[in-house]
Amino acid sequence: MTDNDAGRAIVLDVIGLEREHVESGLAPNIADLVADGARADLQSPFPAVTLPVQSTLATGQSPANHGDVANGEYDRENDTAALWERDSESRDRLWESASEAGLTTGVFCFQHLIGTTADVALTPSPIEDEENNILEMNCWTNPDGFYDELEAEYGHFPLHTYWGPGANEESTAWILDAAREAIDRYDPDLLWIYIPYLDYAGLAHGASSDELREAIGVADELVGDFLDFLRADERWGETAVNVVSEYGFHDVDTPVFPNRALREAGLLSVQDDGEGGEELDLPNSRAFALVDHQVTHVYADEDVVDEAREALTGLDGVERVLGEEGKKEYGVAHPNAGDLVCVAERSGWFQYYWWFDDANAPYYARDMDIHAKPGFDPVELFFGDEGLVSLDASKVGGSHGRADVDGFYGLGGPAAPDSVPDDVDARTVAPTLTDLLDIEVETAFERDAL
Repeated sequence: MTDNDAGRAIVLDVIGLEREHVESGLAPNIADLVADGARADLQSPFPAVTLPVQSTLATGQSPANHGDVANGEYDRENDTAALWERDSESRDRLWESASEAGLTTGVFCFQHLIGTTADVALTPSPIEDEENNILEMNCWTNPDGFYDELEAEYGHFPLHTYWGPGANEESTAWILDAAREAIDRYDPDLLWIYIPYLDYAGLAHGASSDELREAIGVADELVGDFLDFLRADERWGETAVNVVSEYGFHDVDTPVFPNRALREAGLLSVQDDGEGGEELDLPNSRAFALVDHQVTHVYADEDVVDEAREALTGLDGVERVLGEEGKKEYGVAHPNAGDLVCVAERSGWFQYYWWFDDANAPYYARDMDIHAKPGFDPVELFFGDEGLVSLDASKVGGSHGRADVDGFYGLGGPAAPDSVPDDVDARTVAPTLTDLLDIEVETAFERDAL
């Protein structure tokens, strides 16, 4: 790719960034880093949601192979559903395989980092009580004492600005400060950094909103400050900076409630949550929907799959209901996938609610409780009238997941090539990094390097 191999690769994962944002002048610092010929549209895998895309970027494999087909997971054996809690031991992600190849590696704020073998790593891990109430902010880090040193210098990681109705640029600034400290202290050869700020405006307000355009400028300024730090570092001459984004946004105005449809069809059961609300009763439900932005995995008993399909087909905002052949077509034919997979129309998105009256919402519905809810809840970005977060799904202005809005891919820095193809498959990012760094790993990439 270049006359000289890069001695260091920095990956900036700027969520929600699109090529048009860079080329229209909204992100001048990123545009200055990445020359015209080194910019591309990034083709995300389906579903274009956080964990499936992150695993594809970091492994070079598709969801059908790495198995991360959603942000959530349904455990068929134990009849439980949860978000963000899948075991990470089976993954061979680039920062781990590069470490085995002899490089010093780092990664910040990707999903499922606890226990990673990266030399320097950080992910939020607050200390909670038995009811998931946060007792103290904390982060899991490698090495063990790294977070204590960061907290002494920058204060606790601002979790309240990382997600929820108070989400803002403060958490992104903290992550980039921590990344600077990692470079100063541990000098990683590969450093992968999650930059979340655009996600909030994209989800809350949508792709064409003024709020998103303003957020692009804020994120670009933060990235620009970090790039200035890199340029002053003695290793800048051997550095290749990879700018990626995981997905782009749609404007949406149609929330879809598949669990309500399944309940009306007599397939989903509820029970008293102990506080006067209706809790999902998974053991006695014959079908339920694990929602995830514009994609929903529907898990159903074998004898009611057709009934579930009938209940979901034709709902306003639903474009397709995929069966076995459809899952193969969309690249999610994996045991972790639902028996059916619903794809929203461009203006639609899926919400997990199964109750018909907000008075019957479960106790956690109005809280920011990402693990208790059996589905991703973007309404957590809005303050509620009766609790911390709203129950008004009509507030949500943006969504993603259909994989038909490209993200961004670009290469810049002294050790980066000056051109890339016009379109880049997300599966080529990991092999391209190994090529840049001139290392061999055992990972079975599905695509060659650029």
